[in-house]
Amino acid sequence: MTSLPRLLMALAAVVLLTMPAAAHASASLETGIADDAAVLYEPNDAKAAATVAQWAAAGIDDVRIFAQWQSIAPANSEVRAPAGFDSADPNSPGYDWSRVDRAVNLVSAAGLRPMLVVTGPGPVWASQVPGRHNVRYKPRPDLFAQFARAAALRYAGAVDRWIIWNEPNLPLWLQPQNTCKGKRCTPYAPHLYRRLVRAAYPAIKTVDPTSTVLFGALAPNGENSTKQNARTRPLAFIRSMGCVKVTLKRDRSGPCAGFKPLTADGLAYHPHATKLAPNEQQSVLDNASIGDVPRLERTLDATQRAGGLKKAGGGRFPLFFTEWGYQTRPPDRTRGVSLSQQSRYLQQGAYLAYRDPRVRLLTQYEWRDEPVRRSTGGDPYAGWQSGLRFVNDKPKPAFKTFANPFFIDQRPGSRTARLWGQVRPGVTHRVTVQRRKAGARSWTTVKVLSTNASGYWTLRQTVRATADYRFRWQPADQYGAPTGPVKTSDVLRVSLKRKR
Repeated sequence: MTSLPRLLMALAAVVLLTMPAAAHASASLETGIADDAAVLYEPNDAKAAATVAQWAAAGIDDVRIFAQWQSIAPANSEVRAPAGFDSADPNSPGYDWSRVDRAVNLVSAAGLRPMLVVTGPGPVWASQVPGRHNVRYKPRPDLFAQFARAAALRYAGAVDRWIIWNEPNLPLWLQPQNTCKGKRCTPYAPHLYRRLVRAAYPAIKTVDPTSTVLFGALAPNGENSTKQNARTRPLAFIRSMGCVKVTLKRDRSGPCAGFKPLTADGLAYHPHATKLAPNEQQSVLDNASIGDVPRLERTLDATQRAGGLKKAGGGRFPLFFTEWGYQTRPPDRTRGVSLSQQSRYLQQGAYLAYRDPRVRLLTQYEWRDEPVRRSTGGDPYAGWQSGLRFVNDKPKPAFKTFANPFFIDQRPGSRTARLWGQVRPGVTHRVTVQRRKAGARSWTTVKVLSTNASGYWTLRQTVRATADYRFRWQPADQYGAPTGPVKTSDVLRVSLKRKR
C-alpha cells in the first residue's frame, strides 16, 4: 500500500473523537430507516403498510427507497432500448414504477418523508459497451440523466430529497473500479461517477429546483487497487472524484485533463463499523466508519477547497448517513456483534451523530434481518442481519432502545459527565432523570426536564462516586395527554475513570 504523505499522517494522528460543543450540535438530527425488502419488495400490501405504521410509531422521520434503473426500465437484458421508448418520459410505455409508487404512497400517507435513490445497475442497453451484457459496466451518463429526470417528474411534490447512485465505490454497483495495465491500476469509477452526477444533478434540479440532491452514498471500506474491480476506499474515491492528489493538490493529468467539478447539495455516506465500537477508528486511513467522521470531513473539505467539488449555495457539505447499522450474532457468526452490543452501539452512534452539527440524518439499516444464506463465494452468512428484528419478526434488544437512545459521555479522568437521550416520536416530552448509588436499590430524581421539539435532551452531571443513571418518561400526544404507561431507558453507569 502506498503510504500517505507526512502531512496527512499527522492530521490523522490527531483525530479527536470529541465532537463540537452541545450548543452547536444537531439538535434536530433526523432519524431514517432503509429496508427495501420491507416496503418495496414485500408482496403483501397489508404487511408493508403495517411495517410503515411501526416506523411511524418508532418516531422515524425519513425512509430511503431505491428507484433502481434496471428494475424500472424495459428490456433490461437487451442491447437496444425498445423502439420509440423515451427514457426521459416517466409515462413512456415500458416503464414500471409500480413498486416505487406503492412505497412512496405508503410512506407519505404515514406522515414520513420518502427519500429516493436513483441508482443502477441499469439495463444492458444503457451501457457504453452493451455487447458485454454487463449491467454494471460503464453506464451512459446521458441515459442515466434521462432516467433521473423521469423519476423526478413522476415524484415531484412527493419526494424532495434524492441520492445519485448507491455505493459507487463497490463493483457490485459500478464497474470497472479501475483501469489496469499489468499490475498497475488507476481509478476509473470515481471519474465515471463524477460524470453521472454532473448529468443527473441538473436533470433533477430542472424539474424540482428546491429539492436536495446528494452525492456519494459511499461504502466505508475498500482495498488496495490491484485489480480491475477492487473495492475503492471511500476517501481515495472522494479525492479521485475531485481530481485531487493524495497531497491534496489538484491533479490535471489523465482523466483529470479538462476537469469540471460536480455540484451537489450534500454528501450521503454509509459509516458502518462492522465490529468496531462507534468511537473506534479504522487503521486504514482511507477507510472511514462513524468513528472516523472527522477524517471524512477533512478529506471532503480539502477536496472542496482545491476546487474538486462544488457545494450548491456555498458553504461546507452537510452529511447524511443514509445507511448505518450493526449485524448481530446470532445469526451472523462472522461479522455480527452480540445483541447487547448492537443495542449499546446504536445508542452511542446516535449520540455521536447528534454531536456533529454537519450530520443531518442517521439512517438505521435495516428494520428486519434478511434470511441467512450461503453466497456463491461460499460465505455461510451472506446478506445483512443488522435489523432491529430477526427475520421471524421477533424484536432484538435494540428494538426497545431504538426510539429512545441513552448515552453518557465521560472523558477518562473527568469529573463531569454529559447525559444525553431522546424520546420519539419527536415532540416536547417531560423526562425524569434518576440516579442510584452503587449497591443501592432505590432511585433518586436528579432533574425533571423537557426535551426539545425533536425529543432530545442533555444534562451535565458532576461525578463524585460510581452511580447508575436512567431516565423515565410517559408517552404523550402532541397536546401532552398521556398515551401509555411510563417507560424506562437503559441503565448506564458512571465512575471516576482514570486517564489512560
